[in-house]
Amino acid sequence: MTNEKVKDQEVKEEKTFNDADGSPSCEGTPCANVADDEQQATATMAEDEAEQSEEAAEPSAEEIIAVWRDKYMRLQAEFDNYRKRTLREKMDLVASGGSDVIKSMLSVLDDMYRAVAASEKSEDIAALREGEKLVLQKFEEALRQKNVTEIEALDKEFDPDFHEAVARFAAGDEKKGKVIDVVQRGYMLGEKVLRYAKVVVGE
Repeated sequence: MTNEKVKDQEVKEEKTFNDADGSPSCEGTPCANVADDEQQATATMAEDEAEQSEEAAEPSAEEIIAVWRDKYMRLQAEFDNYRKRTLREKMDLVASGGSDVIKSMLSVLDDMYRAVAASEKSEDIAALREGEKLVLQKFEEALRQKNVTEIEALDKEFDPDFHEAVARFAAGDEKKGKVIDVVQRGYMLGEKVLRYAKVVVGE
């Protein structure tokens, strides 16, 4: 065999077993199927790992229940604290409001004590009456400052929303259904009736 034939045979064998990049050739062999199987296996493993990671990320039902139970307990405690705080604030408001009214009445009480002391020493009836009127006016002004007003009743149409009839007397057609006398004055606090006016109604 000549040298040229030997060289041709070597070149053919090299082409059979080597690709351009130097790796074994798959022509005429089952290595292509092996590569596909390896790719499928790799893809399957990746999918399994992804599913496992998703399952691990999702919390269990017990964990969800525990979280919501904790939120519920916290919310209940906050609402209980809010209820107690508002009740305490309301009681403080009532107490402070009452003390404010009492303080405004103390100055009137002082004037009444002075009027009584003056009536024991003085014989001037006119001066004593004037002093009593001044004390009364001061008391009424203190009530007005607290938004307490007297209910108008005399010669007004009888109104059961503000008046309480304690008696009825014949007073003619002009006075029929009207208040002809006030037995006890009534008062309002703002728009609310504190005490109904006790009146006598004409028939």
